[in-house]
Amino acid sequence: MRARTFVLSLLLLLPCACKLGPNYKRPTLSVPDQYRGVAPPLTDQQGAQPAQAQTPTQPGQESFGDMKWFGVFQDQTLQALIKEALTNNYDIRVAATRILQAEANVGIVRANQFPTLNGSFGITNLRNEQLFGNTHEPTFDTATLQLNYIVDFWGQYRRATEAARAQLLATRYAQDVVRTTLVAQVANAYFQLRTFDSQLESSKQTLQADKEIVRINTIKFKGGESALTDVLQAQLLQQQAEAFIVSVTQGIEQTENAISILLGRNPGPILRGITLREQPHMPEVPAGLPSTILERRPDVREAEQNLVAFNANVGVAKAAFFPQISLTGTFGASSTALTSFLQGPATIWSLGGQIAQPIFQGGRITSNYRLAWAQRDQAELQYKQTVQQAFGDVSNSLVGYRQSRAYRMKIQEQTDTYKQTADLANVRFLGGYTAFLEVLVTQQQYFDSQISLDQAWLTELQNYVDLYQALGGGWQE
Repeated sequence: MRARTFVLSLLLLLPCACKLGPNYKRPTLSVPDQYRGVAPPLTDQQGAQPAQAQTPTQPGQESFGDMKWFGVFQDQTLQALIKEALTNNYDIRVAATRILQAEANVGIVRANQFPTLNGSFGITNLRNEQLFGNTHEPTFDTATLQLNYIVDFWGQYRRATEAARAQLLATRYAQDVVRTTLVAQVANAYFQLRTFDSQLESSKQTLQADKEIVRINTIKFKGGESALTDVLQAQLLQQQAEAFIVSVTQGIEQTENAISILLGRNPGPILRGITLREQPHMPEVPAGLPSTILERRPDVREAEQNLVAFNANVGVAKAAFFPQISLTGTFGASSTALTSFLQGPATIWSLGGQIAQPIFQGGRITSNYRLAWAQRDQAELQYKQTVQQAFGDVSNSLVGYRQSRAYRMKIQEQTDTYKQTADLANVRFLGGYTAFLEVLVTQQQYFDSQISLDQAWLTELQNYVDLYQALGGGWQE
């Protein structure tokens, strides 16, 4: 009766159980009203009317970061590459296995909240020797069930489950980080490949023109109309173009190999779609409100869930200071025949409870509690740092995209001017009005400007990709 009264008292106390440790509350953050780098657009060289200024997203307007990746990258070949990468890339697949591990860990930790029930069955042969040699060898069949339950009165196991679930969410957000990074990596590598393709095409066209200049100068030299230096200078232009073609070809193959690895393939050729300068992209992007980045960027969400987990671990460590209450119940039966189980005096049962209070452990519990708080404080600082870095990424990308776009327009104007100058110098040389040195200089300037223009296009598109990634785009299907 005393045991029953004790157990019933403990069961009545269960509804009054608590969870020690601090409940999670998102830390106070300094969120700017708008991103630095938001500015009115520039009018392009054709005199087109400027679009609406880059302002925070208007009501009903979709933010750039909310757009799905296949709406941002409209080159169908690039879309196919990204889709293949999201399916076959090893980083994505590794992240998926980590989620499975975290899900299993939640089940393991949560199991501590429930009683454990163990069963056993045994056979014992008992031999008794008596004085006159008579023996009796009965065989006992024994079966027992044992129930053990540690009462989670202080919320230790519930806090541990809370931490495990937060780690699961953090692992899922980590997979989203891998996904956004992979989308950006494939897009940037593809644009780099198309840049090499454009430079290779320009180099081949320049090489053909250089070969024609060498041919004309050779004829004029043999006819006594020009000096040998004109032939040699023309050959220098041709050799430079040939050397650049070799370098660009190397870059093409290595970039194809890099894309293949991102796709989960062995190194090999990559299909092409739209040319570099025809890639669709918005001249101005709606950045959205800075506050939305707390829910948008997966790395920010991952850092917050890590903080939630460490915050819950404080409660786990605090519960170790208090008594642990355990209940034990046993039911069993023993008989010389299986048919007589659960009958008569052979049936046994017991029910008990125990309270264990740590008294001295050499400071282990206190140190563990301090460690939990220090880890929680570190996670909070890392969360705030991640948020601040996110604001910086978006601001830098906004500035980078706007300025790289303006720079590309100027390089386009410069390239057009160099082309006119080179064409005019060639006409003047063929007409005998100038020396070949003028042709050499202007052709070199035009060639360099073409290469710079391709690089400017690449920089603009890469900043476009970086801005999309910085705003937390690319993880959604």
